[in-house]
Amino acid sequence: MTSSSLLPAPDVGLFLNISTGSREAAFTYAITAAGIAHAVTAACSQGNLSNCGCDREKQGYYIQEEGWKWGGCSADIRYGIEFSRRFVDAREIRKNARRLMNLHNNEAGRKVLEDRMKLECKCHGVSGSCTTKTCWTTLPKFREIGYILKEKYNAAVQVEVVRASRLRQPTFLKIKQIRSYQKPMETDLVYIDKSPNYCEEDASTGSVGTQGRLCNRTSPSADGCDMMCCGRGYNTHQYTKVWQCNCKFHWCCFVKCNTCSERTEVFTCK
Repeated sequence: MTSSSLLPAPDVGLFLNISTGSREAAFTYAITAAGIAHAVTAACSQGNLSNCGCDREKQGYYIQEEGWKWGGCSADIRYGIEFSRRFVDAREIRKNARRLMNLHNNEAGRKVLEDRMKLECKCHGVSGSCTTKTCWTTLPKFREIGYILKEKYNAAVQVEVVRASRLRQPTFLKIKQIRSYQKPMETDLVYIDKSPNYCEEDASTGSVGTQGRLCNRTSPSADGCDMMCCGRGYNTHQYTKVWQCNCKFHWCCFVKCNTCSERTEVFTCK
């Protein structure tokens, strides 16, 4: 058994197909759109693309009220976002509810990225006096965006489509089970269909179930046996791990080792 098998298990649902309008599809579309915008923007800043570079509109401007000026190489997030729109949104050509859902989640992912852009500054002056200061924008680490979108996945909003009165075509999405026509927030992840039951194997939805999955007996999170095993309980497996340890080189010329062992328990869902 490898050490990686003892790591906390990720949410099962995120590995399913995205053919249905579930919250897993919402997360997948949002993080894909954000990822493309992030990658393209980073490539522009590093000079790896011929069509873009640093954000030229910021260069040289002085922010009087805050006492600093734009300098350095600001990440051109607008170029990255526009590229993501052209590349990712172009496939949404069918005029149905799923198209509105996908476009909303694409934009939500990009908006989260844009809102998390960071301002970095450098002081200039004698002995670090910061007489003048230049600042530029940088991209956040993409892992940070992933964490935020994962939280939004957990809090995703179920929506339903509102159709035009004459042509009956989908016009916009509103939050389901609310009488008013309240639209979701622009950074909300939205879904139309409820997620399938991930506890049981179901080939039609792509669910592999959780039977036999490794779980953590003491964790209250998604990798814990209580949640992972869906109330079915878990099996306890005991085994002895044996390895060579305390090895020493003796002149000349052999290595002598002791044999170490450790009793270990692992838990799998019933």
